[in-house]
Amino acid sequence: MGGVEMVAGKVVRFDGIRGYGFIAPEHGGEDVFLHANDLLIPESAVHSGALVEFEIEEGERGPKASSVRLSERSRPQVPPSIQASTVRTEDGEERSCDVLSVAEYTYEVTELLLGTAPWLTGEQIKQLRQQLVQLGSSHGWAQS
Repeated sequence: MGGVEMVAGKVVRFDGIRGYGFIAPEHGGEDVFLHANDLLIPESAVHSGALVEFEIEEGERGPKASSVRLSERSRPQVPPSIQASTVRTEDGEERSCDVLSVAEYTYEVTELLLGTAPWLTGEQIKQLRQQLVQLGSSHGWAQS
């Protein structure tokens, strides 16, 4: 990609009503303009202090962020509370499987959706996640 560079930074401010804000690049220099249309993550995840990774492009009025996603360092770590459960496979065999808390399952589903389908809107991700968590709970993969 000619002229496009991936960088890390911290959100300085973001106005969810207006849909824009600024990111301070980790390497220093001028703050980079951020628009909600350039997010690969739900808008609700963008707040002052959030660590993000993004590409810098030259916009009409200066540097502009695109392909914005949470940095690995910014992602919340859900403490493990995995339990074992026994499930019956299609051939009648009993096997042990991990059971996650609903919070852990929700986190895993969200990460999967963000990584697999970054074009989904935040609302689409919320709707899919709700259905997947209900499915996981009904099968015993996720428990409160």
